Amino acid sequence: MNLQSFLKLLRARWLVISVTALAALLVAVVLSLITTPLYQASTRLFVSTTAGSTLADAYQGNRFSQERVASYAELLKGETLAQRTVDKLGLDISASDLQSHLKVSAKVDTVLIDVSILDSSPVRARDIANTLSDEFVVMVRELETPENGARPDSRVVVEQRASIPDSPVVPKTARNIVIGLALGLAFGVGLAIIRDTLDNTVKDRGALEQITGKGTVGSIPLDKDRRSNPAISFDADNSPIAEAYRKLRTNLQFLSVDNPPRVIVVTSSMPSEGKSTSAINIALALAEAERTVVLVDGDMRRPTMHKYLDLVGSVGFSTVLSGAATLDESLQKTRFSGLTVLTSGPIPPNPSELLGSQSARKLLNDLRARFDYVIVDSTPLLAVTDAAILAAAADGVLVMSRFGHTKREQLTHAMSNLESVGAPVLGAVFTFVPTKKSSSYDYYSYRHYRTEMPSASAPREQ
Repeated sequence: MNLQSFLKLLRARWLVISVTALAALLVAVVLSLITTPLYQASTRLFVSTTAGSTLADAYQGNRFSQERVASYAELLKGETLAQRTVDKLGLDISASDLQSHLKVSAKVDTVLIDVSILDSSPVRARDIANTLSDEFVVMVRELETPENGARPDSRVVVEQRASIPDSPVVPKTARNIVIGLALGLAFGVGLAIIRDTLDNTVKDRGALEQITGKGTVGSIPLDKDRRSNPAISFDADNSPIAEAYRKLRTNLQFLSVDNPPRVIVVTSSMPSEGKSTSAINIALALAEAERTVVLVDGDMRRPTMHKYLDLVGSVGFSTVLSGAATLDESLQKTRFSGLTVLTSGPIPPNPSELLGSQSARKLLNDLRARFDYVIVDSTPLLAVTDAAILAAAADGVLVMSRFGHTKREQLTHAMSNLESVGAPVLGAVFTFVPTKKSSSYDYYSYRHYRTEMPSASAPREQ
């Protein structure tokens, strides 16, 4: 994974990383709040020996003191001194508990020993530190004094007594927050990498083209407005999604210059991949170029075109095939110039048989003769066989793939279904593609360019 891929991963999985970091941060804050505050009181001991009259004696005495420091440090941490301190102060803790809150450190090549005590009470921390040091001075005197009562060669002096600490040293809230945030970010990035590794959805153009074996003829950006209003008014809309459909229209016209496809089936692997919305707007984009277009609702199981375009759904594809109505009676004009719609009609008990009949092929040929383009919205390929049946009778098929939603095995299986019936696949279209902020300048520039164009009717695209 290079730096560019890593940054792309961070942008795509920012929510996972943010939530994980926030959770770790909250844990650090909660732990800091519930941790009992501990105060630290410290004393410093000085170890000295009887100095001789010569320089050599002074040196030997200093070396003797340094050697004593290591032994004294062990005595300070011992149970005997801890018990004497507990007894002297009448503490309600055991000697082992006191030892667990005691820290002794001896500076290298010095005769100094630092003694620190942690306790929930700042006053008691000071008292324990001072009492323990005083008791140690007494203990050393007892241990170092010869039996004849002569002056001991080594003694310990409390060089610095403890004072009442002003603030607790535990918990270290700022440190805990920094560590929690760092661990949360690290864990979040790791989780994002794992999820990305295990993610088998199609999220880039190379993977889409590799699976379909065809080029990507369009990339439709995510537009939340299309949920409530699928149809785009191309005569007054220069939004990014409108421009994307215009580009898709142009790409369609260049797929086969000598024999351009006119009956085009729009399908997908699974539901909710933008198939019906794309079919509507592909038809509208072609109609904007002054082509006569008929949009056919080939989904006889869950028809939607009459709802999206405010049309009558009681007559349509199924009524024409069953002979209950003529084609002229079933075609409906829309509020969009150049667009005619053949809705699905009443849901029949045998959709696959109707779509695979000779009557269905004849109907598509009749529509081809009347209109420049026939756009057929079909069912998802993996749900039922209807889409594959329509695709076999069409000039070409456009396969919709939802960005980050369509799974690789689903798309592979869908392409296999089309291949098994010999359907001519024109290409794949990415839908619901997240938009980039940088693209706003491009679309603005293009809109500005379009407003400078003459308002007269443009010639028909070839």
